[in-house]
Amino acid sequence: MNNLLVALDIKPTDSVLLNQASSLAEKFGSKIWLVHVAPTDPDFVGFEMGPKYVRDFVAEELRTEHRQLQTYTDQLQQKGLKAEGLLIQGSTVEMIESEVQKLYIDLLILGSHKHGLLYEIFVGHTASKIIREISVPVLIIPLPD
Repeated sequence: MNNLLVALDIKPTDSVLLNQASSLAEKFGSKIWLVHVAPTDPDFVGFEMGPKYVRDFVAEELRTEHRQLQTYTDQLQQKGLKAEGLLIQGSTVEMIESEVQKLYIDLLILGSHKHGLLYEIFVGHTASKIIREISVPVLIIPLPD
């Protein structure tokens, strides 16, 4: 197992996924790819790129997420593991599928949150969508509430 891809939400529960990825990487000598998929910029009717205050807010949020991703990467590297972080924008399922192919991923590691029925009906469940689309093994780790 040469390459592990860990999909992160940039939330406190990421530590659960990072610990699992670290254990597997140590055991198999794998490289860990950390990826966070940020949503694309919202479309605004009548505006080319949206109001400036919205662009500034989105830009600051992306910078914060990028810094956290770099912190995770540094922590893994300090343990002697090979790790790289990627912050990309787009549709979560499509972007993860693209990275799996580009990086020759052997195992995808995802966290799964518990949501109610209404959430599942209207928003859907990212993990189940990914399982249907991805052609590599997927390790789903239940995350605490």
